[in-house]
Amino acid sequence: MIKKFLVGIIALVLFNSAFANDSTKVALKTFSAENQHPVLYQLIGQILNTYHYRKVTIDDKLSSTLFDNFIENLDPAKVYFLKQDMDKLEAYRYQLDDDLMKGNVDKAFEIYNLYQTRLYDRIQYTFDLLNQDFDFSKKDSFEIDREHAQWVKSQKEYDALWLRKTKSEALQLKADGKDQKTYTDILRKRYYNLLKQLAKTKNEDVFSFFANSLTEIADPHTNYFSPRAAEDFATSMSLSLEGIGATLQTENEYTKIREVVKGGPADRSKQIFANDKIVAVAQGKDGEMVSVLDWRLDDVVGLIRGKKGTIVRLEIISADAINNKSKIIEIVRDKIVLEDQGAKKSIKVVERNGKKFRVGVIVLPTFYMDVAALQAGNKNYKSTTRDVKKLIEELKQDSSGPIDALVIDLRNNGGGSLQEAVELTGLFIKKGPVVAVKDHFGITKAEEDRDESITWDGPMTVLVNRFSASASEIFAAAIQDYDRGLVIGEKTYGKGTVQNLLDLNSFVEIDGKKLGQLKLTIAKFYRISGGSTQFKGVIPDIEFPSIYSDKEFGEEASEFALPYDEIAPQNYSSLNRAKTNLAALKMSHQARMDSSAGYRFLIEDIANVKESRARKYITLNETQYKAEMEIGEKKKKDREAQKAKLKELHQEEGNLILDESIQLLLDTQK
Repeated sequence: MIKKFLVGIIALVLFNSAFANDSTKVALKTFSAENQHPVLYQLIGQILNTYHYRKVTIDDKLSSTLFDNFIENLDPAKVYFLKQDMDKLEAYRYQLDDDLMKGNVDKAFEIYNLYQTRLYDRIQYTFDLLNQDFDFSKKDSFEIDREHAQWVKSQKEYDALWLRKTKSEALQLKADGKDQKTYTDILRKRYYNLLKQLAKTKNEDVFSFFANSLTEIADPHTNYFSPRAAEDFATSMSLSLEGIGATLQTENEYTKIREVVKGGPADRSKQIFANDKIVAVAQGKDGEMVSVLDWRLDDVVGLIRGKKGTIVRLEIISADAINNKSKIIEIVRDKIVLEDQGAKKSIKVVERNGKKFRVGVIVLPTFYMDVAALQAGNKNYKSTTRDVKKLIEELKQDSSGPIDALVIDLRNNGGGSLQEAVELTGLFIKKGPVVAVKDHFGITKAEEDRDESITWDGPMTVLVNRFSASASEIFAAAIQDYDRGLVIGEKTYGKGTVQNLLDLNSFVEIDGKKLGQLKLTIAKFYRISGGSTQFKGVIPDIEFPSIYSDKEFGEEASEFALPYDEIAPQNYSSLNRAKTNLAALKMSHQARMDSSAGYRFLIEDIANVKESRARKYITLNETQYKAEMEIGEKKKKDREAQKAKLKELHQEEGNLILDESIQLLLDTQK
């Protein structure tokens, strides 16, 4: 299913009424543009056309794409709009570019008002459905992957679709042990809470939703922040390491885990992973679960965030869940301090052919620099390069003996400071270019290491995975291009772009109102060998298979991501240190994997996850549903038992890749 990642809020329906506890009937408000919206919309179009790296062309092609994207963002599963609606709206397909030039957003609000009417109607219909008994003995199913579904053509088809949808929600609760009264009460409360949630939407939210449908066409990292969203964004940046330690995003009706922060409460729980979906949130050990389906992202974040030491409970649907079965996870909120995100070292002692080798391992969760301490004149300010250099010196002078080789572990490192990526590379090369940056004017500038000193000149490898992005990719690519060390692991994320945050009030003033901000992609990163890290990412020299496919996670998963391309290589010389015998290294690697129980487990895990994700339907037959759940639960318990054995043998996935990287290092020492 195509994944839609909008930064900010998913604006839905606004109801112009206070909600009484027993009321589900409210008056709808008609949304309309406010004074600033036409000028603001026109300004965003001009900025995208002039300053975005892609220099977005405003024409009929853009109009058609914007039309499709706006509709898909509103109704990705095709459960709200009818075919007759789409036939009517089709007249606007090639008019949105002209409206953009003029600053006319009337059609966007008209489309949204129709959407809210349909959504409100479906919520009321769901309340009616919950007054009847559901028959779970029939052989029927609900289509959960509706990417290729058609718009419904009749009221009968419309109602039948929503009956199946509601039955699927009820059956999941019933199979979890809830009786009829309990599961209908839960669903009523879920939709009632949705009504209350929807009441918070304003004209500003509708405009923001439409504006982001435009900006993400430029690329997925270009986003409009309304004044309120801009404040939330600033807060999230300063508090990004508080709460549970996870980055969230919206996908269809769900709030999804985009990234788990290394060392944070979510990471330490070992129960929350990227692509898991949050369906409900509760406070404390006994607080009531509140459904967050179709909630605005900022409100979900507000529920999850809280004081350090307090408990939040999350109802999660794992990425590999059978029939969308959920589980409850309890997390103690915490604050991730800089020390938790700092580089850490360890030493692995490995014996081969009667000789012991000492391999240093440095785990680097992010590329950081304590700018505040630096500006305050603190000579001991923390930074990636300073900390790693210190750790390497300690490893070289360890009381049990110096290390023979070094592993830099960048798995799950989402990036950070470009300067630190350049300077860190300089610890392993004499001097030279590290990365090239090409701006929207077409001007290319190389970022270079000019310090001729080398901190570590011995054998080294770099570990990466699908969550290694941006600055991590710059460092890994430079080590690979210089042939300074092997890059081992999974293909990386592919985020090779640079963004700048623009205050829109600096362009125009409208009645003294705050206009918000535009996060704009203005440049791309290029390897010194000429290829961009954007989209393609870094392909490891020794590649491990990943649970996350290119089309599900990473830059390639975005329909509008900037493409891979190449520029002229920089002037540099290969060190010819790591890949001279790459073919032989791959053979020895494969031989070890063929006999590795941990590797077989990894391959089986990937196959199981792919099978689960490939399911397009959920059965509505209770007997069949329970049978599938029993099979799934047994399979899960068997896998957990196998995983426990692998842990005893030190062959679980994380150790498997690290241990194999060490073996490959030793292969190079023959």
